[in-house]
Amino acid sequence: MSNWLKTILFLVGSALLTHWIPSSFFRNLDTMVHEFGHAVVTLALSGKVMYIELYADHSGVTYSSISKSWALIPVSLAGYMTASIFAWFLFSAYAKGKQRLGLQVMIALSGLSLALFVRNGFGIMFLIGFMALTIIVLALTPKWLRDFYYLLMAFLCLEESVFGPLSLVLYAWQNSRAAGDATNLANHTGIPAIAWALFFTLFALWCAKRAVQAFLGRSRGVRASNRQTPASAYRD
Repeated sequence: MSNWLKTILFLVGSALLTHWIPSSFFRNLDTMVHEFGHAVVTLALSGKVMYIELYADHSGVTYSSISKSWALIPVSLAGYMTASIFAWFLFSAYAKGKQRLGLQVMIALSGLSLALFVRNGFGIMFLIGFMALTIIVLALTPKWLRDFYYLLMAFLCLEESVFGPLSLVLYAWQNSRAAGDATNLANHTGIPAIAWALFFTLFALWCAKRAVQAFLGRSRGVRASNRQTPASAYRD
């Protein structure tokens, strides 16, 4: 089976499984990372971030100002691409057995967002609640529960990072002026919004492919280790 087919089946399975679990609250993690990406690139290009708002419907917006018109291009690119890279990072960390690091990064990004950017009521409450729960899971829960929590976050981020751009393709097809970041890019480059939406989708799928390869590689490694354990014990 090809890696691309595995990725598509993996994404469909993830979507089905995560929708069976009460996960609406946690889906805002992907939104937070998306908006954080916009904010960081804005600051890197000497812009000013006024504030970020996160909403209960998993949408968000970053209010910022930039003096250089060309800088709007990398800022608009940053949101979806940061979310895709973050999902890949979570699975890469899992493949290396560094779930604690992944949870620590989630807490750090949430803390920075809360301290520096997010100012609306729901966004503040989400970040406080998510940080508190993640710290408890990291510090007080057994490994099996910590790993379950980590994988839930990773799968949700992976799913959202891919299906978000896919939804953007539909928005751009129906109304090119209502496609968010793709519309901003179209206005400043002359390239149609649907082309940018397709670019985000392809990039998300590429990151998802790498994430799935990391996850399946870790799973095969664990199975191989389990098969070798009796022989190792015998040799000793």
